[in-house]
Amino acid sequence: MTGKHNQPHKARRIARIGFALATAAMLVAPASSAIAESKMAPAKAAAEAPAPAAIVAAPASTTPVAALPQSLEQDFETIKGGTASFYGHSLRGARTASGERFNPDDLTAAHPSLPFGTKLRVTNALTGDSVMVRINDRGPFHSNRVIDLSEAAAKEIGIARMGSGKVELAVLSDDANDE
Repeated sequence: MTGKHNQPHKARRIARIGFALATAAMLVAPASSAIAESKMAPAKAAAEAPAPAAIVAAPASTTPVAALPQSLEQDFETIKGGTASFYGHSLRGARTASGERFNPDDLTAAHPSLPFGTKLRVTNALTGDSVMVRINDRGPFHSNRVIDLSEAAAKEIGIARMGSGKVELAVLSDDANDE
């Protein structure tokens, strides 16, 4: 029974293996060419890479958003809200993704995609308490969270005791962020 009847099965198996190898080669090819380019022309890659922005720590401010002038209130753009958590003293002094050292007493936050230095208003959805934070880290790394706050920011809006809470996020517009 190992004669002609197994030939179609062998042909299908060979075709499947060939297809899998071709697919893998197509997926790997762009990565390998990028690696080869970076090995062949490191000076060119360095010249094309954007210069890292200077990291300047903004002074911590505990001014509640409610105290901001009405004209500044119009400079916010609401973005996706959800659950916020915080991280505290156990990470004091650790380097953030932006390169600065984490201080749980500063009004800072981690967001997965907003640029470092972005000023963000975080509002407790239950109480309406708000705080201004500056993005200096990446995270959170939990699928059900939208932002990680410093302990000081979490205390400011009243979620530190619970560990997490529902929040609304609003980015300070680019024009106002530059001021």
